[in-house]
Amino acid sequence: MLSVRKSPYAFIGIVAVLTAAAAIAASVYTGVGLRDPEGFLGPAYIRLPLLAVLMFVAGLIPAAIRRCGWKQVPRGVVEVIRYEWTLRRVLCICTGLLVFYVCYVGYRNLKSVLPILTGEVLWDTELAVLDQWIFGDVNPAFVFQDIFGTGFSAALLSFVYLIYLPVVPISLGVVLVFSRDLTVGAWYATAMSLNWIVGTVSYYLLPAVGPIYYEGTAAAYNALPETNTSALQDALWQNRETFLADPVNADVIHGVAAFASLHCSVTFTMALFAHLVIRNNILRFVGWAFFGLTFLATLYFGWHYLVDSLAGVLIGWLCVAIGAWATGNWRTRRRTLESDLTADDDDAPRGPAGARLPASTV
Repeated sequence: MLSVRKSPYAFIGIVAVLTAAAAIAASVYTGVGLRDPEGFLGPAYIRLPLLAVLMFVAGLIPAAIRRCGWKQVPRGVVEVIRYEWTLRRVLCICTGLLVFYVCYVGYRNLKSVLPILTGEVLWDTELAVLDQWIFGDVNPAFVFQDIFGTGFSAALLSFVYLIYLPVVPISLGVVLVFSRDLTVGAWYATAMSLNWIVGTVSYYLLPAVGPIYYEGTAAAYNALPETNTSALQDALWQNRETFLADPVNADVIHGVAAFASLHCSVTFTMALFAHLVIRNNILRFVGWAFFGLTFLATLYFGWHYLVDSLAGVLIGWLCVAIGAWATGNWRTRRRTLESDLTADDDDAPRGPAGARLPASTV
């Protein structure tokens, strides 16, 4: 049996294969064809490799300058590529992007056929009652609108909620490309990929559409101004109706599901991973602030019930923990991306004569 420390992508690779098989089986059973979801910078199979190339280029020039100086950038570029970009490193980066892509596409397609496989069973009534009980028999929408208002807060939270879409793949590209310790990149890729899988399971455990779409609570959000988030909510519900009208021939992917909040699980994963890996306090603060504002936005706009977002936090923690175990990072001391890039160890790149090359940012 392969050691997870020697093969950090073995675990998530198996998970990706099983996810693909489940998505294909669901497609065959329902008759709904598999689709590659469009998104930031186009289809996933285009934007992920493109982001990796952009991250590589972004780090290559500074690394070349640090290695050989401003006047010998071309020689520096050659040395960085020759001595630092080993075949194993390139393969690990490609594997991280591939497993993330397979898990994400599988998740989107399994989420799309959710209403077909679960039928009319929805848990919104129970989740809404629980929400009101938690908030003292008051609709949470009114609580958040009273506390934060419906002006600047709505615009800020809308921005934070939507910036999640490009931040997720960009963060993956940054960690995979910039981390010299390959197990750190594998850890992050595994944790992020697992969010899609565990989140899909949660959708099927408690199918729900969320407060903004549930007839018992939707009217409470009418006081919110028009934002890009509200436009997205309208588009997703229209896609749901189009899909349900003719699932087999619909040209859209169904994307409505409340329990659990993957916005919360993914941003918590990002924040917790950064907290464990990065020593820069500013970056760690940004990570936690991004998660906190995202958590608030999921409730403020009615995407999720409180229990959905709390479950998302649990999923995020679980994914980081499993990712650490699967990639051999479970008992490893806290490390930093900065120290990974400048560590004086046996894995540091060497020149033709065996001399240790200067550290770089790639």
